[in-house]
Amino acid sequence: MKKILVLSLIVAIGLTFLIGCSSKEEGSIKIGVLLPLTGSQAKFGEMEKNSFDIAQAEINQAGGIKGRQLEFVYEDDTGKPDVGRMGMEKLIAQDKVPMITGGYSSSVTFAAAQVAQKYRVPFMVCTGSVDKITEPEAYDLNKNDGDKFYVYRINPPVSEYASGLEGFINSVVKPKSVMIFHEGTTFGTKGAEAFAKTCSKLGIDVLGTESYTEGTVDFKPMLLGVKEKNPDVVYMIAYVMDAALLMKQSKDLQLSPQIFIGAGAGFTMPAFRENAGVASRKVVSSTLWHQSLPLAGAQEYFDKYVEKFGAENTPDYHGAEAYAAAYVVKDVLNRATDYTPESLKNALDKSDLMTVFGPVKFTSYGKKIHQNKMDTYVVQWINDELKLIWPQSLADADYAFPINYAKEWAE
Repeated sequence: MKKILVLSLIVAIGLTFLIGCSSKEEGSIKIGVLLPLTGSQAKFGEMEKNSFDIAQAEINQAGGIKGRQLEFVYEDDTGKPDVGRMGMEKLIAQDKVPMITGGYSSSVTFAAAQVAQKYRVPFMVCTGSVDKITEPEAYDLNKNDGDKFYVYRINPPVSEYASGLEGFINSVVKPKSVMIFHEGTTFGTKGAEAFAKTCSKLGIDVLGTESYTEGTVDFKPMLLGVKEKNPDVVYMIAYVMDAALLMKQSKDLQLSPQIFIGAGAGFTMPAFRENAGVASRKVVSSTLWHQSLPLAGAQEYFDKYVEKFGAENTPDYHGAEAYAAAYVVKDVLNRATDYTPESLKNALDKSDLMTVFGPVKFTSYGKKIHQNKMDTYVVQWINDELKLIWPQSLADADYAFPINYAKEWAE
């Protein structure tokens, strides 16, 4: 009888173990997502989280990953590097996710990427754009250390943001002078340096470069300098609320350049139009994506987002990056032999797929490795809608130029 009881106990324990293993195997596959869900950058984080959620629902409704559900585990970085580091630590050590995506602001993303690199967990960045994020030397590695480098990026680096603008500026605007404004983070500083190089290449005189602290309330002392120098182009690198304030105060001072140009970031967000009001009219911006591009599923994603979150919350390239990142995650998980960081890294290395954001294939050029290479485009706020205007072969609207801003602002 004792032997039977002992044997029964062993069988029961064994069954419990097997059920536990089976449950674990059949449970959801958790992937970390680092985003600013509160703080000054929350509008961007909200758009990206909404887009991840849409993709997650679609993927799971279509059968998930090899019969298992995909679950994104979100961590709020609040737009601060130290919080981003702690968030990455939590996702890796506590939530035990084998891979992380997201990453909005450049300063937070680079801080978090250093943690991912330390723990050898793949981090697939979808937005953070400062160049060094995908440069191994920034992590004390050599460029040929790809097998030791765990950071990947879908979006282009900030040094390439203005590449699409070059044709528009050179063919349409043909300016002789420019003033550059940028917020003082690494993203703003490096973006300003890259645009100054573009101006040098095009023979445009940079009359001045002004840096400001994010959250500045009064830009008028800086803008009065613009009025005095009277440049043909005012080029601005700013997050959404700063971008809106820059344009509202430019309107108040009745600045009259040939054109105002934004460097993506805040200038393509619906919140820019809402907060800048009439001052947003005819403002041009570089962009990484537009729903009218001939990319399979791009318009469908845009329409689905608007249907779910309202016409006042149209997604721009930030949302498309996140939505695409979710589908890269799906592709990686489907191809990986198991869900360990090493296996997922090997699958990331072989990524080659088309997404609503464009093709995704991690390559090596210059100082960078694991970097996706993409085109950039030009958009303009026309009749309160963000229209694709360049290149002309892909445009969904004619560009407005020359522009009488005084007339636009008076209406």
